[in-house]
Amino acid sequence: MCGIVGAIAQRNVVPILMEGLQRLEYRGYDSAGLAVRLSDGRLERIRAVGKVARLRELLEESPIVGPLGIAHTRWATHGMPAERNAHPHMSGEKVAIVHNGIIENHAELREELKTHGYRFTSDTDTEVIAHLLAHILETEKDLLRAVQRAVKRLVGAYALAVVSPTDPERMVVARVGSPLVIGLGLGENFIASDVFALLPVTQRFIFLEEGDVAEISRAGVRVYDAVGRAVERPERISQLSAATADKGPYRHYMLKEIFEQPAVISETLEGRIHKGRLLEESFGHEAKALFDRTQGVHIIACGTSYHAGLVARYWLEEVGVPCMVEVASEYRYRKVVVPPGTLFLSISQSGETADTLAALRESRRLGYIGAMTICNVPESSLTRESDVALMTRAGPEIGVASTKAFTTQLTALRLLTLALARRRGMTREQEAALVNELHALPRQVEVVLELNDAIRAMAEAFADRKDALFLGRGCFYPIALEGALKMKEISYIHAEAYPAGELKHGPLALVDAEMPVICALPKDALLEKLLSNLQEVRARGGELFLFSDKEVKIELDRYQNLTLSDIYPSTAPITYSVPLQLLAYHVAVLKGTDVDQPRNLAKSVTVE
Repeated sequence: MCGIVGAIAQRNVVPILMEGLQRLEYRGYDSAGLAVRLSDGRLERIRAVGKVARLRELLEESPIVGPLGIAHTRWATHGMPAERNAHPHMSGEKVAIVHNGIIENHAELREELKTHGYRFTSDTDTEVIAHLLAHILETEKDLLRAVQRAVKRLVGAYALAVVSPTDPERMVVARVGSPLVIGLGLGENFIASDVFALLPVTQRFIFLEEGDVAEISRAGVRVYDAVGRAVERPERISQLSAATADKGPYRHYMLKEIFEQPAVISETLEGRIHKGRLLEESFGHEAKALFDRTQGVHIIACGTSYHAGLVARYWLEEVGVPCMVEVASEYRYRKVVVPPGTLFLSISQSGETADTLAALRESRRLGYIGAMTICNVPESSLTRESDVALMTRAGPEIGVASTKAFTTQLTALRLLTLALARRRGMTREQEAALVNELHALPRQVEVVLELNDAIRAMAEAFADRKDALFLGRGCFYPIALEGALKMKEISYIHAEAYPAGELKHGPLALVDAEMPVICALPKDALLEKLLSNLQEVRARGGELFLFSDKEVKIELDRYQNLTLSDIYPSTAPITYSVPLQLLAYHVAVLKGTDVDQPRNLAKSVTVE
C-alpha cells in the first residue's frame, strides 16, 4: 500500500524524490519521509506525519542536498500514523530502509534482535529489517550480500530499498509480493513502486520479478534472482506521459477521471471491434484456443473490481456460460472445487493487488484451463503472470475511489462475453447489434455527464445525512453495491446496498424520512417488480432519489428523478454507474471531505 521512490545521480536527488512521492501519494498518505546521503557521508533523515506537503514544508525550512536517497509515503499497517512509525527507518548510522508490504514474522525477529542489544523505537514491522541488516553488516561488509542474507529471514511480502553511509555508490533493492520497478537514466538510475512516479525523469524501465535483489548505481543495474544468480531482466519503454498527472481544469482527480470515461471507453474498444464484429485476435494469440476450451469462468477480484465481476456474471450466464464470482481474500482460504473447463479470470486496476495475485498463484495448482486477467497496468505482476491479458487502457487513475477503471473493466468484460457467446450460438446479426451498442457507449456516457449540474443540486439533499440505502435488481444490484461503495469511500456516509426484493426481509426496518434511498430504474424485465419495491419505501416515508430511463413512468410521490436518454440494454449497467459516481462526488464535496485521498484508504492494496 505504501509508496517507495529512490534515486542515485550526480545531481541533487531530493527534487526527484519529492516529485516521486507526490505522484505515489495515492498509495498512502499517513506520513512521509526521506533519507539522503550528504556530501560528508552522513545520512540525513526527515520525516513528517500527514501528507507529502508537510514533508515539503520541512524541507523548505531546512533544505538538504545529496546525490543518493530513498523516500516513502505510508499507509499505516503496523503502528498508528506517527513520526516514530514513518519511513525511512534506520538502525543507528549503519543503514536506512524504506519498505512496502508486511513482514509476518516480525515479532519473532524483534525478540531475537533485542537479545543482541537492538533498541526499537517504532511499532512497525519495517524497523525489524533495519536492525536485522545492521546485525548482518557487523560481519558481512558488502551491502548487497547483507540484503541477500537478510531477505532469506523474512516471511511475508515486501518491496524494500536500502542505503548505507558506508556505501556511497549504490542502493540495494529487493521484492517479494510487492511491486518495484527500476527506472533507467543516463549516468543516473531510479527505483519506485510504480512507473508513474518516475515518468518525469525516464520512460525506460526494468520490472523486477518475484524474489529479485538488485544493486543500483549511477553506472548501471545488476539483478540477482532468488537464489543469487545474476540475471537479465528486459528493458521496457513506457507509453505513459508525465502530463497524465495533471488535474487540468478539474477541482479533483476523481472528477477529471469521471469525465475521462467516454474517451477511455473508446480507447478500450479501439482495435477490438470493427464493422459489427468482435476482433478476437486483439485478445492475444493464445486467447482463441483458451476460449475454445472454456466451459465456465471463475472470477476473482477485490473491491470495485469485484463489483465488475458480479455484473459480468449476469452477462456470461445470459449467454450460457456458468460463472462464479468471489472475493480474492476469501478464495485463498477455502477448499476450491474447479469444474472441468473453467477459466480463471482476475480483475484488477493496478495488477498488484496482493490477495488477487496470491489467488492467481494458488490457481495454478487447482486444475483451471488457464488464467486470464483484465487489468489497467501493462507492466503489472498480474499481467505478466497470466496466460492472457486484456488491458482496459484507462490510463493512470489517481483518485483512490475507482471510476474510469470500473467502467473500462465492464467494457472489457462485455467484450469477453461476446467472445464466449460466439461459441454458444450467437448469430452474426446478434453480434452486430451488440457491437453497435458498444460503439454507442461513449456517447451515452457523454450524455449522462451533461447531468452533472443537476446531480450536484440533487446532492444537496445529502449534506446532513448519515446513512443511505442503494437498491437494485438483477445486474443492477452490483451497480447499487458500487454506488454505495463510492458514497461511503469519499463522503463517509454509511451506505449499504441490497437487492430490492430483499427489502421486506430486514432492510425495510431502516427506512424512514431520514433514510435516502437511491435506485437506478432501467427499462428492463424487472422494472415493474422494482417499482413495487419502491412503493414499499414510500409507504414507510423514505425519500427516493432515482435515475431512470426516459421511457419509465413513475407513479410515486416524494421523489427526485433524473432521466437518462438512449440507454441500450446490454451496456446499461455501465451507463448507470456514472450518475452514481457523480452523486457520491458532489456529496463528498459538500461535506468537505478529501475526495481524492479519503481517510484510512489507499489506491493499490498490496498487503493482505
